[in-house]
Order: sequence, then structure tokens, then C-alpha cells
Amino acid sequence: MAVATAAAILAALGGVLWLAARRFVGSNVQRLHQGGDSGLMRGKTVLITGANSGLGRATAAELLRLGARVIMGCRDRERAEEAAGQLRREVCPAGGPDSGPNSGGAGELVVKELDLASLSSVRSFCQEMLQEEPRLDVLINNAGVFQCPYMKTEDGFEMQFGVNHLGHFLLTNLLLGLLKSSAPSRIVVVSSKFYKYGDINFEDLNSEQSYNKSFCYSRSKLANILFTRELARRLEGTSVTANVLHPGIVRTNLGRHVHIPLLVRPLFNLVSWAFFKTPEEGAQTSIYLASSPEVEGVSGRFFGNCKEEELLPKAMDESVARKLWDISEVMVGMLK
Repeated sequence: MAVATAAAILAALGGVLWLAARRFVGSNVQRLHQGGDSGLMRGKTVLITGANSGLGRATAAELLRLGARVIMGCRDRERAEEAAGQLRREVCPAGGPDSGPNSGGAGELVVKELDLASLSSVRSFCQEMLQEEPRLDVLINNAGVFQCPYMKTEDGFEMQFGVNHLGHFLLTNLLLGLLKSSAPSRIVVVSSKFYKYGDINFEDLNSEQSYNKSFCYSRSKLANILFTRELARRLEGTSVTANVLHPGIVRTNLGRHVHIPLLVRPLFNLVSWAFFKTPEEGAQTSIYLASSPEVEGVSGRFFGNCKEEELLPKAMDESVARKLWDISEVMVGMLK
């Protein structure tokens, strides 16, 4: 009996490892296939929110390698400076921590403080951007909060909706003038396939009547898609494009609020190692939409694995998108 059980466990582990190997090989082939000119983004300025860890950090690293001037908009300045130092050493080892746009062909890193849970922080950040930055070629709305306990932003909004949608909504609108003057330019929004499980409840956008952390995350991700599509419609004729993506299931610290029972953690860690994407793999679609000539002029689309994907009808409802836009303007104080 013991021998049979051991054999079954070994067979299961072998299957996991085999699948992991297949995914690893496939993902690396895809990444190598997409590898572009090291100077593809030279002369371009890219702003990435939440760039000190996970997907944002991986996106920043690759765009830095492609020659971009990358602005890391992060809530924790100390952690962001530490991440920036690591990235400089990884991407520009010859140039060291003071490496600039001419160090080994890589770009430049700039750290700016940005707390998307505070509208005053967003406004201050954008004011600084407009005063100091002559151009902005790509805005990547990457930062996010995932399934946290019920809490509110500085301005009293439910945290997931406030950060994932409203903070980025205000940020994008305040930087639109700079993006337009830098055109052709791009806006890239990181959403999730979990949007499928969300709905926009205009009677309780702040989740004060009821709160389910999974549903509220999905709603914020659906809001990301509706916002991007409405933004693309409003930007027609400006040479500023807006696209939205899902990165897949990625091994990052985004899931820090998800409780995994102690006894299940070893199995969960094994499964996540075998089947979840690394941050570098998950960042590929963000990098593609930010840099690839293939999507020049493409706008209002939804992407996954660097390919356009179809959306559910609720994510393409133009009337809901416009109503959400109008209400969001009032919520962030753009309209009284």
C-alpha cells in the first residue's frame, strides 16, 4: 500500500514537472521571438505605476533594456529607490548605479512618489510630471490591489475600486495633455480575466451595502476595461492609443491578502511554480503594447499573450462605459 502511494505521488510530481517544463520552454520561445532592437525605445519616456515589484518591475526592466527613460511611479519611495538600484545593476552592470541613457545602450530610471489611494498624491505627482517632463510617450497603468479586506482610500473609496480604477482614471486624465503633445503615444492598462466575474453596480460602487473582496476586485478590473474602451473612443484622431490587457496568473506579491492554509501551502507552492507565470513572462503583453511597431495605431482592444482577444458583452457595453466615466469624473473631483 505504501509503495503504491509513493508511486502515485511520484507519478503526480512527474506530471507536474513535465507540464512545467513544457510551459517553461514555450514561454521562453515566445519571449525570445518577441525580443526586439535594444534601442527600440530610445528617446521615449515611459511612466509605469507600481514599478518596484512584480509585473511593474519586470516591465520596467525590459523597457529599460530597450533604451527607454522609465519613470517608476510608486507609493513607497524607499522601496522604489531600492528596486531602481537593483535594476540599474542588472540592466546596466557596466554603468552601475549612476548609469544613464548612454550606459551600455540601456535607458534611464527615475523614481517619483505616487500613491494611487490618495487623490491629492495623484494631483501632486501629475503637477510635478507636467513641470519636469517635456514628453510622455507611454503610460502603463499597472499598479493594483488584489482581494484585500474591506478598507478605504484616503478619500473614502473602497480600496480596490479606488486604487485600481479611480486613481488611474484621474492620473490618466491629468496626463492626457502631455500624452497628446507627445503623440504618437500609448496608454496601456493592466486588467485581469477575472473581470468576467464582476459587474458595475452603480447603486453601490463604494461597496457600502455589501462587500465581497473577490467580486470587488473583478469589478475594478471590469472598470479598467470599460474605462480603456471609452478612453480610446474619446481619443480618436489624436494619435494617442489606449489598450487593455490581462497578464495571466502570475507569481507576484499581489496575492498577499489571500490566505492559504498552512497544510496546503506546499502543494500550492508546487502548483504555482509549475503553472503560474513568472513576472517576466506575465509582463510580455505590457511590453508588447508599449513598444511593438505591430500595434502602432491600434486602440480600444483587449490583449492576452501578445494577441488580441474577445471580450464578454458586458465589457463592451458603451452606455455603461460612458456612465461609469461620468460618475468617475465626479468621484475624483474633475466635475462638481
